[in-house]
Amino acid sequence: MSLLRGGRADPASQGRGPLGARKQAAARISALGFVLVTTAACGASRPAAVRPDPRTVGALLAIARRFDADYAANRDGPVYDRFDAASRAVITRAEYIRRHHECPSAPGPATVLGANRVDHGYFAVRYSISGTQLTDYWHYLGGHWRFSLLRSNPGAVALYRLPAHRYLVALGCAPAH
Repeated sequence: MSLLRGGRADPASQGRGPLGARKQAAARISALGFVLVTTAACGASRPAAVRPDPRTVGALLAIARRFDADYAANRDGPVYDRFDAASRAVITRAEYIRRHHECPSAPGPATVLGANRVDHGYFAVRYSISGTQLTDYWHYLGGHWRFSLLRSNPGAVALYRLPAHRYLVALGCAPAH
């Protein structure tokens, strides 16, 4: 607090008078600017809203190609992110990534051959890995194409339900004890 001659408090330093009003206004503007910049910075650190996938067979094929490429390259996070809710209920994202890191299971590059509608809103996506023809099942939920692990690979579902060590043993990535 600044003092005027005579020992009184300067009215400007207490927010009274024209100089004090300017200081208060400047302080408010500075505080508001800080809040806006902080809010914008916090907002920038959040992931952007995910746009819906086009509900077309062409979009599904493109997504299936990317999914298979991610799987072949052991990019397990993006693979898991395409799982439907029933598949996510089998194994958590962190556990799925951990198990695939400890025991990579990429079978090699896949060639997506086509897709057709089957039943109950599902599409069968046919693909080939080293000459072996396989089928994955996808459906469109909440604006996104979702992979059904339960329909596509029930054997993997059974393995994921095993305790981690038994899973690794079953795949040959750990010795049985």
